[in-house]
Amino acid sequence: MEDWYMRYIELFAGIGGFRKGLDNVGNFTCVYSNEFNKYAASIYERRFNDKPDTRDITTVPAEEIPDHELLVGGFPCQAFSIAGKRGGYEDTRGTLFFEIARIAKQKQPRLLLLENVKGLLSHDKGRTFGTILHTLSELGYDCEWQVLNSKDFGVPQNRERVFIIGHLRGTSRPEVFPIGGTNTKDIIVRGILDTETWRKRHEQIRRVHSTDGISPTIPTGTGGGVMTKIAIPTINPDREDIRQSRRFKEDGDPSYTLVSKFVNGVCDGVKIRRLTPVECERLQGFPDGWTSEGIDSKGNVVKVSDTQRYKTLGNAVTTNVITAIGERLI
Repeated sequence: MEDWYMRYIELFAGIGGFRKGLDNVGNFTCVYSNEFNKYAASIYERRFNDKPDTRDITTVPAEEIPDHELLVGGFPCQAFSIAGKRGGYEDTRGTLFFEIARIAKQKQPRLLLLENVKGLLSHDKGRTFGTILHTLSELGYDCEWQVLNSKDFGVPQNRERVFIIGHLRGTSRPEVFPIGGTNTKDIIVRGILDTETWRKRHEQIRRVHSTDGISPTIPTGTGGGVMTKIAIPTINPDREDIRQSRRFKEDGDPSYTLVSKFVNGVCDGVKIRRLTPVECERLQGFPDGWTSEGIDSKGNVVKVSDTQRYKTLGNAVTTNVITAIGERLI
Protein backbone atom coordinates (compact mmCIF):
# COMPACT_ATOMS: atom_id res chain seq x y z
CA MET A 1 0.00 0.00 0.00
CA GLU A 2 1.40 3.39 -0.97
CA ASP A 3 2.06 5.96 1.71
CA TRP A 4 -0.70 8.53 1.82
CA TYR A 5 -0.23 12.14 2.87
CA MET A 6 -2.66 14.92 3.60
CA ARG A 7 -1.45 18.14 2.01
CA TYR A 8 -1.80 21.21 4.22
CA ILE A 9 -0.86 24.86 4.39
CA GLU A 10 0.23 26.68 7.54
CA LEU A 11 -0.80 30.33 7.92
CA PHE A 12 0.59 32.58 10.69
CA ALA A 13 3.15 29.79 10.97
CA GLY A 14 5.37 31.25 13.70
CA ILE A 15 8.13 28.80 14.60
CA GLY A 16 6.16 25.85 13.22
CA GLY A 17 4.13 24.55 16.15
CA PHE A 18 1.43 23.15 13.88
CA ARG A 19 3.99 21.66 11.51
CA LYS A 20 6.07 20.06 14.27
CA GLY A 21 2.93 18.61 15.84
CA LEU A 22 1.73 17.17 12.53
CA ASP A 23 5.22 15.88 11.71
CA ASN A 24 4.99 13.87 14.93
CA VAL A 25 1.94 12.13 13.50
CA GLY A 26 3.24 11.52 9.99
CA ASN A 27 0.97 11.28 6.93
CA PHE A 28 0.93 15.08 6.61
CA THR A 29 2.93 17.15 4.14
CA CYS A 30 3.19 20.93 4.22
CA VAL A 31 2.91 22.49 0.75
CA TYR A 32 2.92 26.19 1.79
CA SER A 33 3.63 28.30 4.87
CA ASN A 34 3.40 32.01 5.59
CA GLU A 35 4.96 33.97 8.44
CA PHE A 36 5.47 37.74 8.47
CA ASN A 37 7.71 38.03 11.58
CA LYS A 38 11.33 37.81 10.45
CA TYR A 39 12.61 36.14 13.61
CA ALA A 40 9.95 33.43 13.63
CA ALA A 41 10.39 32.90 9.88
CA SER A 42 14.15 32.59 10.37
CA ILE A 43 13.73 29.87 13.01
CA TYR A 44 11.12 28.11 10.86
CA GLU A 45 13.48 27.96 7.89
CA ARG A 46 16.31 26.65 10.05
CA ARG A 47 14.28 23.82 11.55
CA PHE A 48 12.35 22.70 8.47
CA ASN A 49 14.87 23.61 5.77
CA ASP A 50 11.91 25.30 4.11
CA LYS A 51 11.68 29.07 3.74
CA PRO A 52 8.17 30.35 4.50
CA ASP A 53 6.52 33.05 2.43
CA THR A 54 7.25 36.21 4.42
CA ARG A 55 4.89 38.51 2.54
CA ASP A 56 2.03 40.17 4.40
CA ILE A 57 -0.70 37.55 3.99
CA THR A 58 -3.15 40.28 2.97
CA THR A 59 -1.11 40.77 -0.21
CA VAL A 60 -0.87 37.10 -1.22
CA PRO A 61 -3.29 36.13 -4.01
CA ALA A 62 -5.17 32.95 -3.11
CA GLU A 63 -4.53 31.51 -6.55
CA GLU A 64 -0.79 31.46 -5.79
CA ILE A 65 -1.32 29.08 -2.88
CA PRO A 66 -1.04 25.35 -3.74
CA ASP A 67 -4.07 23.10 -3.53
CA HIS A 68 -4.43 21.41 -0.17
CA GLU A 69 -6.78 19.28 1.92
CA LEU A 70 -6.13 20.99 5.26
CA LEU A 71 -5.61 24.64 6.26
CA VAL A 72 -4.10 25.26 9.70
CA GLY A 73 -3.36 28.47 11.56
CA GLY A 74 -3.46 30.29 14.87
CA PHE A 75 -4.78 33.60 13.61
CA PRO A 76 -3.95 36.77 15.61
CA CYS A 77 -6.83 37.81 17.83
CA GLN A 78 -7.04 41.55 17.22
CA ALA A 79 -10.48 43.03 17.89
CA PHE A 80 -13.27 42.61 15.37
CA SER A 81 -14.48 46.19 15.08
CA ILE A 82 -17.93 45.35 13.73
CA ALA A 83 -18.20 41.64 14.45
CA GLY A 84 -21.74 40.62 15.28
CA LYS A 85 -23.46 43.71 13.91
CA ARG A 86 -24.57 41.83 10.80
CA GLY A 87 -22.70 38.54 10.94
CA GLY A 88 -21.00 36.64 8.18
CA TYR A 89 -18.24 37.01 5.64
CA GLU A 90 -18.43 40.80 5.25
CA ASP A 91 -18.03 41.35 8.99
CA THR A 92 -14.58 39.75 8.98
CA ARG A 93 -13.06 42.22 6.52
CA GLY A 94 -10.19 44.17 8.05
CA THR A 95 -9.30 41.31 10.40
CA LEU A 96 -6.71 38.63 9.85
CA PHE A 97 -9.38 35.97 10.19
CA PHE A 98 -10.67 37.34 6.89
CA GLU A 99 -7.47 36.11 5.23
CA ILE A 100 -8.26 32.56 6.32
CA ALA A 101 -11.82 32.98 5.06
CA ARG A 102 -10.60 34.47 1.77
CA ILE A 103 -8.22 31.60 1.09
CA ALA A 104 -10.72 28.94 2.21
CA LYS A 105 -13.35 30.45 -0.11
CA GLN A 106 -10.99 30.21 -3.09
CA LYS A 107 -9.25 26.89 -2.36
CA GLN A 108 -12.04 24.99 -0.52
CA PRO A 109 -9.85 22.64 1.54
CA ARG A 110 -11.71 19.70 3.05
CA LEU A 111 -10.64 20.58 6.61
CA LEU A 112 -9.70 23.65 8.66
CA LEU A 113 -7.81 23.58 11.96
CA LEU A 114 -7.75 26.96 13.69
CA GLU A 115 -6.47 28.05 17.10
CA ASN A 116 -7.01 31.12 19.26
CA VAL A 117 -7.07 32.28 22.86
CA LYS A 118 -9.89 31.05 25.06
CA GLY A 119 -11.13 34.64 25.39
CA LEU A 120 -12.28 34.54 21.77
CA LEU A 121 -15.36 32.67 23.00
CA SER A 122 -16.47 35.56 25.21
CA HIS A 123 -15.26 38.52 23.14
CA ASP A 124 -18.09 41.00 22.56
CA LYS A 125 -20.44 38.74 24.55
CA GLY A 126 -19.83 35.86 22.18
CA ARG A 127 -20.76 37.79 19.05
CA THR A 128 -17.25 37.66 17.59
CA PHE A 129 -17.13 33.88 17.82
CA GLY A 130 -20.63 33.71 16.42
CA THR A 131 -19.51 35.78 13.46
CA ILE A 132 -16.58 33.46 12.84
CA LEU A 133 -18.85 30.42 12.87
CA HIS A 134 -21.39 32.15 10.63
CA THR A 135 -18.64 33.15 8.21
CA LEU A 136 -17.36 29.59 7.97
CA SER A 137 -20.92 28.33 7.50
CA GLU A 138 -21.41 30.73 4.60
CA LEU A 139 -18.26 29.29 3.03
CA GLY A 140 -19.60 25.75 3.33
CA TYR A 141 -18.03 24.58 6.60
CA ASP A 142 -19.67 22.93 9.59
CA CYS A 143 -17.66 23.41 12.77
CA GLU A 144 -16.82 21.69 16.00
CA TRP A 145 -14.63 23.21 18.67
CA GLN A 146 -13.19 22.66 22.13
CA VAL A 147 -11.05 24.48 24.68
CA LEU A 148 -7.95 22.37 25.32
CA ASN A 149 -5.33 22.89 28.02
CA SER A 150 -1.68 22.10 27.29
CA LYS A 151 -1.28 20.62 30.77
CA ASP A 152 -3.48 17.71 29.71
CA PHE A 153 -1.14 16.79 26.87
CA GLY A 154 2.13 16.01 28.58
CA VAL A 155 3.60 19.45 29.34
CA PRO A 156 3.40 21.24 32.72
CA GLN A 157 1.95 24.50 31.41
CA ASN A 158 -1.51 25.85 32.14
CA ARG A 159 -2.35 27.11 28.63
CA GLU A 160 -5.97 27.13 27.50
CA ARG A 161 -6.74 27.63 23.82
CA VAL A 162 -9.82 27.13 21.70
CA PHE A 163 -9.41 24.87 18.68
CA ILE A 164 -11.88 24.94 15.79
CA ILE A 165 -12.29 22.19 13.20
CA GLY A 166 -14.11 23.12 10.01
CA HIS A 167 -15.53 20.33 7.82
CA LEU A 168 -16.41 21.13 4.22
CA ARG A 169 -19.96 19.99 3.58
CA GLY A 170 -20.25 17.02 1.28
CA THR A 171 -16.84 15.57 2.23
CA SER A 172 -15.82 12.89 4.73
CA ARG A 173 -15.60 14.27 8.24
CA PRO A 174 -13.59 12.72 11.06
CA GLU A 175 -15.06 13.52 14.47
CA VAL A 176 -12.21 15.12 16.35
CA PHE A 177 -13.83 16.50 19.49
CA PRO A 178 -14.29 15.95 22.31
CA ILE A 179 -10.74 15.07 23.24
CA GLY A 180 -10.61 14.15 26.91
CA GLY A 181 -8.14 15.51 29.42
CA THR A 182 -7.14 14.11 32.77
CA ASN A 183 -7.66 17.35 34.68
CA THR A 184 -10.45 19.06 32.79
CA LYS A 185 -14.21 19.03 32.48
CA ASP A 186 -15.42 20.75 29.34
CA ILE A 187 -18.92 21.51 28.21
CA ILE A 188 -18.60 21.36 24.44
CA VAL A 189 -21.04 23.37 22.37
CA ARG A 190 -20.82 22.56 18.68
CA GLY A 191 -22.51 23.64 15.49
CA ILE A 192 -24.20 26.80 16.74
CA LEU A 193 -24.13 29.19 13.79
CA ASP A 194 -26.67 31.78 14.81
CA THR A 195 -25.02 34.62 16.71
CA GLU A 196 -27.94 35.25 19.04
CA THR A 197 -28.22 31.56 19.90
CA TRP A 198 -24.48 31.48 20.57
CA ARG A 199 -24.72 34.50 22.86
CA LYS A 200 -27.40 32.82 24.98
CA ARG A 201 -25.65 29.46 25.06
CA HIS A 202 -22.28 30.98 25.89
CA GLU A 203 -23.45 31.76 29.41
CA GLN A 204 -23.60 28.01 30.06
CA ILE A 205 -19.99 27.24 29.19
CA ARG A 206 -17.80 26.57 32.22
CA ARG A 207 -14.40 24.98 32.75
CA VAL A 208 -13.23 23.42 35.98
CA HIS A 209 -9.63 22.29 36.19
CA SER A 210 -6.84 21.57 38.62
CA THR A 211 -3.60 23.50 38.20
CA ASP A 212 -1.37 20.95 39.95
CA GLY A 213 2.03 20.78 38.34
CA ILE A 214 1.26 23.08 35.43
CA SER A 215 3.07 26.11 34.09
CA PRO A 216 1.10 29.14 33.01
CA THR A 217 0.68 29.85 29.31
CA ILE A 218 3.82 31.05 27.55
CA PRO A 219 3.25 34.62 26.33
CA THR A 220 5.04 36.44 23.56
CA GLY A 221 7.39 38.29 25.88
CA THR A 222 10.52 37.11 27.59
CA GLY A 223 9.52 34.00 29.45
CA GLY A 224 9.20 33.02 33.08
CA GLY A 225 11.22 31.76 36.00
CA VAL A 226 11.87 28.74 38.20
CA MET A 227 13.51 27.94 41.56
CA THR A 228 16.49 25.68 42.19
CA LYS A 229 16.01 23.75 45.47
CA ILE A 230 12.26 23.69 45.42
CA ALA A 231 10.24 24.79 42.40
CA ILE A 232 7.62 27.37 43.27
CA PRO A 233 6.18 29.06 40.18
CA THR A 234 5.95 32.82 40.52
CA ILE A 235 5.00 35.91 38.54
CA ASN A 236 7.15 39.01 37.99
CA PRO A 237 10.55 37.75 39.18
CA ASP A 238 12.15 41.10 38.28
CA ARG A 239 9.88 43.21 40.49
CA GLU A 240 11.26 42.66 43.98
CA ASP A 241 10.20 46.19 44.91
CA ILE A 242 6.51 45.37 44.49
CA ARG A 243 5.80 42.50 46.80
CA GLN A 244 2.13 42.14 45.91
CA SER A 245 2.98 41.73 42.23
CA ARG A 246 4.83 38.50 42.95
CA ARG A 247 2.24 35.73 42.96
CA PHE A 248 3.45 32.36 44.21
CA LYS A 249 2.10 28.88 43.76
CA GLU A 250 3.00 25.87 45.87
CA ASP A 251 6.06 23.72 45.34
CA GLY A 252 5.32 21.26 42.54
CA ASP A 253 2.39 23.20 41.09
CA PRO A 254 2.32 23.83 37.35
CA SER A 255 3.82 27.01 36.01
CA TYR A 256 1.73 30.02 35.13
CA THR A 257 1.05 30.48 31.43
CA LEU A 258 4.20 31.55 29.63
CA VAL A 259 4.08 35.05 28.21
CA SER A 260 6.39 37.13 26.07
CA LYS A 261 7.28 39.71 28.72
CA PHE A 262 9.51 37.86 31.16
CA VAL A 263 6.94 37.77 33.92
CA ASN A 264 7.29 34.09 34.80
CA GLY A 265 9.79 32.69 37.25
CA VAL A 266 10.53 30.09 39.87
CA CYS A 267 11.70 30.40 43.44
CA ASP A 268 13.87 28.02 45.48
CA GLY A 269 12.79 29.60 48.71
CA VAL A 270 15.62 32.13 48.59
CA LYS A 271 16.24 33.22 45.02
CA ILE A 272 13.96 33.75 42.05
CA ARG A 273 15.04 33.23 38.47
CA ARG A 274 13.45 33.34 35.05
CA LEU A 275 12.65 30.26 33.06
CA THR A 276 15.33 29.59 30.47
CA PRO A 277 14.54 29.47 26.73
CA VAL A 278 15.11 25.70 26.77
CA GLU A 279 12.60 25.31 29.61
CA CYS A 280 10.10 27.33 27.59
CA GLU A 281 10.74 25.14 24.56
CA ARG A 282 9.98 22.08 26.65
CA LEU A 283 6.80 23.68 27.99
CA GLN A 284 5.64 24.11 24.38
CA GLY A 285 6.65 20.61 23.29
CA PHE A 286 9.61 21.63 21.10
CA PRO A 287 13.03 19.91 21.16
CA ASP A 288 15.77 21.61 23.16
CA GLY A 289 17.40 24.43 21.23
CA TRP A 290 14.60 24.70 18.66
CA THR A 291 14.67 28.51 18.75
CA SER A 292 18.41 28.97 19.30
CA GLU A 293 19.27 29.49 15.62
CA GLY A 294 17.76 30.92 12.47
CA ILE A 295 18.64 31.59 8.84
CA ASP A 296 19.38 35.19 7.85
CA SER A 297 18.57 36.88 4.53
CA LYS A 298 21.93 35.72 3.10
CA GLY A 299 21.30 32.10 3.97
CA ASN A 300 23.65 32.03 6.96
CA VAL A 301 22.93 30.27 10.24
CA VAL A 302 22.69 32.91 12.98
CA LYS A 303 22.06 32.93 16.71
CA VAL A 304 18.68 34.14 17.95
CA SER A 305 18.56 36.43 20.99
CA ASP A 306 16.85 35.23 24.16
CA THR A 307 14.36 38.08 23.84
CA GLN A 308 13.20 36.83 20.46
CA ARG A 309 13.25 33.21 21.60
CA TYR A 310 10.89 34.03 24.46
CA LYS A 311 8.64 36.07 22.22
CA THR A 312 8.32 33.45 19.49
CA LEU A 313 7.73 30.69 22.03
CA GLY A 314 5.05 32.75 23.74
CA ASN A 315 3.26 33.10 20.41
CA ALA A 316 3.62 29.41 19.54
CA VAL A 317 1.06 26.64 19.76
CA THR A 318 1.88 23.64 21.98
CA THR A 319 2.98 20.89 19.62
CA ASN A 320 1.62 18.07 21.78
CA VAL A 321 -1.91 19.37 21.41
CA ILE A 322 -1.57 19.54 17.62
CA THR A 323 -0.26 15.97 17.55
CA ALA A 324 -3.32 14.75 19.47
CA ILE A 325 -5.66 16.58 17.08
CA GLY A 326 -3.71 15.42 14.02
CA GLU A 327 -4.11 11.78 15.05
CA ARG A 328 -7.89 12.30 15.03
CA LEU A 329 -7.82 14.05 11.65
CA ILE A 330 -5.93 11.19 10.02
